[in-house]
Amino acid sequence: MKPTTTPDPRLPKSFQRGIERHMERVRRDWDGRHPLHGSLPGPDAVMVNHNDYLALARHPRIVKAMTEALDTHGTDALMSGVFLHGDHPQLRLERELAAHMGSPAGILCQSGWAANTGLLQTLAGPGTPVYIDMLAHMSLWEGARIAGATLHRVRHNDTDHLRRRITDHGPGVILVDSVYSTDGSTCPLAETATLAGEHGCVLVVDESHSLGTHGRLGEGMCAELGLTGRIHFRTASLSKAFAGRAGFIASCDEDFTDHFKMGSHPAVFSSTLLPHDLAGLTETLALIREDTWRRTRLHTIAAHVREELGAAGLDLNGSRSHILSLVAGDEQQVMSLRDALERDGVFGSVFCPPATPRTRSLVRLSLHAALTDAQVEHLVTTCVRRYAPAPN
Repeated sequence: MKPTTTPDPRLPKSFQRGIERHMERVRRDWDGRHPLHGSLPGPDAVMVNHNDYLALARHPRIVKAMTEALDTHGTDALMSGVFLHGDHPQLRLERELAAHMGSPAGILCQSGWAANTGLLQTLAGPGTPVYIDMLAHMSLWEGARIAGATLHRVRHNDTDHLRRRITDHGPGVILVDSVYSTDGSTCPLAETATLAGEHGCVLVVDESHSLGTHGRLGEGMCAELGLTGRIHFRTASLSKAFAGRAGFIASCDEDFTDHFKMGSHPAVFSSTLLPHDLAGLTETLALIREDTWRRTRLHTIAAHVREELGAAGLDLNGSRSHILSLVAGDEQQVMSLRDALERDGVFGSVFCPPATPRTRSLVRLSLHAALTDAQVEHLVTTCVRRYAPAPN
């Protein structure tokens, strides 16, 4: 009997080049370390490395709602959302979220990524001009690419550049974030909406980092500025202030929802949300509307930290929100900054390529409503000590 040959389970050599390039990068650029894996936090650490801006993730009402849904329904409803009709809980929540944002209709998706890629894949097509802010979320870029649209990059928050782009290439789709996730800067939404209206463009605003945190009841920055009637689509990841795992699209046209669900690949070819997801998000929406103190606390903290760090000479890269970035340089430099902050008990999030340009790796600080006054002051003191420019 001939001996059998065990197949080699590794990838063929022609497919291993990407892995080899990554491992070389680990050895050469990172000294065998990982830029996203620092030290483990102690019990007194100041944690500003997550997006639970309103400190709702462990709220007992949300936990209770999700637990009861699991006990009652398990993980039923493993099907595409396109099949849902009648008074299904997901359709009810879509209506409630749309009403919350002041929109005629809404669509729940599996994630913010699925919402943005699915929206662009449904909305645009080959050759459609898409004008995208350089700091817009990668899911918007990816959605435009999937659609085969023609991408026109726009300098960050530069409405004059946007106007010139539209004049050169014609009406299309404008893609911006309300609050930009890497540096906390905010879009000039009123001016952008005016440009969209003047030139016959569709305006899409990603409100992932302002839904829940802005507006009288957390309706988002567009609503806070009175712009809901001038913006065609608002999207959001519900893994930020809503502390869940889903995405949402607020649509200006009720008929678009069925068009999306029948045409968007993420909608057609992915399973819908599970009962406990829906129960948790429903309870979260109620708390976001009720607990207005959470937004007040978040904005008070953010304003104080920005003021103190700005007065100390720190470059906050135009942040006007609860997100702050400390730009360090390349990966080695950002790891050094991360280590210095963590030695003082402050834990932020490292952003490096592909999330940033190679020379603009940064530590992002995501402020949240659960920070105590003492933690806020420790955060400020640490950032000034570890990041402030040396005196002349």
